[in-house]
Amino acid sequence: MSAHGHEEMHPPAPVWMYVTNFLVLVVLTIVTYFVATKDLGALSTPVALGIAVVKAGLVVLFFMHVYESGPLTKLVIFGSLFMVAVLCCFFLIDYSTRNLNVLPPDEAPPAVANKKG
Repeated sequence: MSAHGHEEMHPPAPVWMYVTNFLVLVVLTIVTYFVATKDLGALSTPVALGIAVVKAGLVVLFFMHVYESGPLTKLVIFGSLFMVAVLCCFFLIDYSTRNLNVLPPDEAPPAVANKKG
């Protein structure tokens, strides 16, 4: 029995897998740069977040060895991601129900005095 309590050791991942993942991450980084230089309007943030999620998924799956791990590790990781998604949904639902117009319509916010001198 080894120091970590594993009965069997996984064979090391092939080098081509790491090289491929590295190249995909580099390509996605370049795509992120070019997307950031373009004006996509309201789609800028969702596209950037989508690319970031794909990159984070690759890092978690391959560089953190989740791809090779057992089902319990995968369950914990995906369960954690599910809980983060639920909490984000609760936040967005709460935010969407807020009344951001707290001043009555006939009152204008106080103007900031321009100080010259």
